[in-house]
Amino acid sequence: MKIKPLGDRIVVERIEQESKTAGGIIIPDNAKEKPKQGKVLAVGAGNKDENGKRIPVDVAIGDIVLFTQWGGSEIKLDGKEYLVLKESDVIGIIVETSKKKAA
Repeated sequence: MKIKPLGDRIVVERIEQESKTAGGIIIPDNAKEKPKQGKVLAVGAGNKDENGKRIPVDVAIGDIVLFTQWGGSEIKLDGKEYLVLKESDVIGIIVETSKKKAA
């Protein structure tokens, strides 16, 4: 089963956080918060402006995004949990930076 979001909505799969802190402390499952990062699986076509022209969504399939804690609607398809967010619930896109300097 697939889902195609409408308007400026996106479908995200949450990315689980590490269960250990940088200092080595193990966080029990009942103390963990729900992850606020996810991978974009599907993107709607975007909203329309007053003239009927589409305004494209700023995120793309495959992007890793940060989103608000209480944003979106949780859905379950084929036994997996997903989150449907509006584009305004996305805080930013995580961009990997290279640690190597160009020669």
